[in-house]
Amino acid sequence: MQVIGCQFDIVWEDKAANFDRVRALVKDASVERGALIVLPEMFATGFSMRLETILEPEQGPTQQFLSQLARETGAYVIGGVAISNRDGRGRNEALVVDPQGRDILRYCKLHPFSLGGEDKHFAPGEETCSFGWGPFNVAPFICYDMRFPEIFRHQTRLGAQVLVVIANWPVARDAHWQTLLRARAIENQAYVIGVNRVGNDPQLAYAGHSMIIDPRGETLSMAGEAPQIIQSQLQIESLLAYRRQFPALRDMRAEYFAQSILLARDT
Repeated sequence: MQVIGCQFDIVWEDKAANFDRVRALVKDASVERGALIVLPEMFATGFSMRLETILEPEQGPTQQFLSQLARETGAYVIGGVAISNRDGRGRNEALVVDPQGRDILRYCKLHPFSLGGEDKHFAPGEETCSFGWGPFNVAPFICYDMRFPEIFRHQTRLGAQVLVVIANWPVARDAHWQTLLRARAIENQAYVIGVNRVGNDPQLAYAGHSMIIDPRGETLSMAGEAPQIIQSQLQIESLLAYRRQFPALRDMRAEYFAQSILLARDT
């Protein structure tokens, strides 16, 4: 199964310009039918807190663009979108559309980035989720979520084999980005796809370094610090064989995991 990550310099709060940039990148890729195309967090606007400028309803222009892209390429598409929430805040979501352009999954970021004030402007999500992609079960996550390995483990326990992280991850913590992506792959014996942006917004610089990592923690494809496509073929047989060969997931202490979740909720 082919996966394609689109790393680019997001034009600040300019949806039309960013749609054009995604189209230009995808045009240069040989997209197979049924492939998975992954775009960064809030790819249409950048990581802006100006809700009056960036928020849109469901079925808004960003979702319409993602649906059109999926239909044109015959691929599944994941992209970050800022949606209006009922409480006046936004929802930082990873939206998944299928090759027919249908909205099949919305994951809302569980951990708004409080250091950047995101928690004041965006409501936190309430649950993880996943979708079927060929023989794989895919779970999406967003940026700061990656610092909380328990939610990745939770999805692995539910059957996820591909973990996708869409991000606006700054250059100041680039070493963390690369290390944590590999860690999530190794500890969950899963493919990990991390798609970041490059360039600058009014506050921060971004190094890119989008990556596709296999269940052993080996890098299959890695971007530099410029706009580019990364791609690789994911093999379900290889993943299952490795999990049989080194069955670490079978040694998880399920009762301890459950107790830890309950303790975290109580505190």
